[in-house]
Amino acid sequence: MRVVMVEPALTQLTKLTAHETHRLDRAIVAISVKPILGTQVPGTLLRDYADEIDGVRVIYYVTALQTITIVEA
Repeated sequence: MRVVMVEPALTQLTKLTAHETHRLDRAIVAISVKPILGTQVPGTLLRDYADEIDGVRVIYYVTALQTITIVEA
């Protein structure tokens, strides 16, 4: 599984602390193992994944080639 981040997500990433980055990494690994984890956002191709324990929310979509594209982290 390939994970790509669009520009807004990359910009957000530069503002995270090391601890926040670690928590986000855990969420991205979970999504890459099971891309259907997130809830479908009605009327879009987007999925919304929230990890309440780590306090992380990721908005993403999965392409036809199984690339996970992170829109917002």
